Amino acid sequence: MTQSGAAESASEPRLITETGIERRVADIIEPVLVPMGYRLVRVRLLALNGTTLQIMAEREDGSMTVEDCEAVSMAISPVLDVDDPIDKAYHLEVSSPGMDRPMVRKSDFVRWTGHLLKCETSVLVGGRKRFRGTIVSTDEDGFTLDRDQPAPGEDARIVIPYTALAEGKLILTDDLIRDALAADKKAKAAREAANENFEDEDEDALD
Repeated sequence: MTQSGAAESASEPRLITETGIERRVADIIEPVLVPMGYRLVRVRLLALNGTTLQIMAEREDGSMTVEDCEAVSMAISPVLDVDDPIDKAYHLEVSSPGMDRPMVRKSDFVRWTGHLLKCETSVLVGGRKRFRGTIVSTDEDGFTLDRDQPAPGEDARIVIPYTALAEGKLILTDDLIRDALAADKKAKAAREAANENFEDEDEDALD
């Protein structure tokens, strides 16, 4: 993927965004992450170790290594120091979304179709706001869940518009662990192949 292509994919807008100081932090760091090929997943300001600023990010392919976390931390620390959006000392923590990840983009629902999700909506959908079920399909406007515990008289299948989504998270299952590990292995192999091709091109240029 070209650098411009990676940036375009990384800049896919999030369905769920922050407010207040967390939104300010997101606005500061996202322009730094996108050109590097990373996508911001979530910003949280937590009362841990005094105050902890948690930045959750990932590559376009959904992977995030320890080295990636270090690279992101080194890139965003200077801009946060300059803009200084938090008026007290804090600990910066950069992490991957994890397997039971927050679902914040349309592509997340496409990528993890077939897996179990719990979510909340900002408005009533089918008479309720909390749902749990398997993602069975997606389209431009929303996603369809097969609920695992519908109440008597409720339809097992529900369509949830993206515009109504307030929070969503995958539920850890054996199938999710298997597929997440497979996806991570595939992404690692793709990166190694891309690096090998790049090194071969450099050697050819020197010749």
